Amino acid sequence: MAVVYLRRLHGWRFVLFNAVLGLSHIVVLFNAGSYIALLPHVSGDLGGVLPSFLTWAQTDFMVGLALGFPLARYLSGRIGDYRLLIGAFMVYSVASYLCGDSQTLAQFVPARIVQGIAGGITLPIAQSMLLNEYPKRLKAVALTVWGLFSITPFTIGMPVGGYIAYMLGWRFLFYLDFVLTLVIVGTLAALLYGRGFRRRYARFDLVGFVLLAVLLLGLQTLLNMGNDFDWLDSPFLQAIAVVLLVAFPCFVIWELGERHPTLDLRLFMHRNFVIGVISLTLGFFSIQGLLSLLIVQIQLILGYSSKLAGLALLPLVLLGAPAIAVMHILCKYIDARWLICLNSLGFAWTFYWLGLYDDPHSYEELFWPMLVEGIFLGSFFTPVTVLTLHGLSGPLIMRAAEVANLLRVAAGAFGITFQGIVLFRRIHFHQLHLADHFGGRQSISFDPMGQLTAKLSAAGLSQAQIQAKLGLLIRQEAAILGLNDAFLVASVLFVGLGILVWFAHPTHLPVAPAPADELREMRAEEMMEEVP
Repeated sequence: MAVVYLRRLHGWRFVLFNAVLGLSHIVVLFNAGSYIALLPHVSGDLGGVLPSFLTWAQTDFMVGLALGFPLARYLSGRIGDYRLLIGAFMVYSVASYLCGDSQTLAQFVPARIVQGIAGGITLPIAQSMLLNEYPKRLKAVALTVWGLFSITPFTIGMPVGGYIAYMLGWRFLFYLDFVLTLVIVGTLAALLYGRGFRRRYARFDLVGFVLLAVLLLGLQTLLNMGNDFDWLDSPFLQAIAVVLLVAFPCFVIWELGERHPTLDLRLFMHRNFVIGVISLTLGFFSIQGLLSLLIVQIQLILGYSSKLAGLALLPLVLLGAPAIAVMHILCKYIDARWLICLNSLGFAWTFYWLGLYDDPHSYEELFWPMLVEGIFLGSFFTPVTVLTLHGLSGPLIMRAAEVANLLRVAAGAFGITFQGIVLFRRIHFHQLHLADHFGGRQSISFDPMGQLTAKLSAAGLSQAQIQAKLGLLIRQEAAILGLNDAFLVASVLFVGLGILVWFAHPTHLPVAPAPADELREMRAEEMMEEVP
């Protein structure tokens, strides 16, 4: 077909294009983080289901984001970036409205999956479109602007999401998404109307994509439903497990024989890529899971409002954003292995600190660890990305970034569910242990529960009220100890990552990369640093 390429945008159109594209990016990533603060509200409003059921909507949304990346690569070549971005945001807008209008969990979760896939398509396409509007000499400036768009939703997502739920109701977030995406679609359509594109007839690996979707959604469903439906005692989960056992070897064999695979498994022949992906996925698995667990449980256990719960995580941003800028500079002069090791040990220490949390009335015990964790969160992605991409060149850089990002986002979804499983298992253990320890069962001379019961009885409480009060107290303390266990397990994991990184090749080399590869590396870094 004949293609007509218009000149780049200039003047106020260029400024408006940057602002709207940045807004589009923020809307997608903001929706991922802010939902966590809404979860207890959504749980009560959608038929009063358990909060663990509502994590399905978040984890499946993130799996949808991951599946959107390979779709974006193929569809952009078929219909062009401009048309694809407009179409994806139209789907995102409709899915957002359906989320806000949902009355049951069965309506809400499928709408979130569609919203996630559409959002995942927009992330790499919007970055590519932004870069195309900048001349070569200003590509680095464009990526810096994009980095600001990427970090902003994470820094404000949970506090603002909690405030919206507290003041306006959780449905307002999705209706706001609906309105904003319509504004984005209208503005981009007006600015880029008539823009042509060069069609690429690349073959789409449909079989590989379907197998990947089956693996990710199947494993996520198994994790989501395991606790509530007794794992493999459920015939439905048994069937899912069988499907996963069959699909995994089929996926590996198919992808290794495919010329244009959905997930390029040949990249795992590079040692640094393997170690970098392990560090990235396991690290984000723990970070995303623990932050999500913390913001939900301080509402359920400690009685925080959604607004206060969001503010409890706000200290993360105070030192996180400056750490990102500093780390980009340090990676040019220092071997990334040193930076990753120090970062992992820093996370281990911070999670151990949070694992000692024992005072439900102390905001300081959350504030200071969150403030320090912001430093390590801001310095986590850049050195891991440098290590992952080291030794790759040409188109392999962007392909490696896509694979790593897909696995990282999927690992974040798995981490949210896994941390909930750890908490579920440990609460019952601690509940029984506390009842034995403080109830006089281990030592007749040490019976604080009996003493407290006597005091409450003397205060005029009935026996039923006393039992309810003691049960609530034990459950709260058991939940805090279970939360501590989740952070302590993550602390040990990060010590292991700090050791693992030394099996990689050093990254600090005196030879500067070619300009094209340097640009690809910058694009890949920005893509992998997007925090949903």
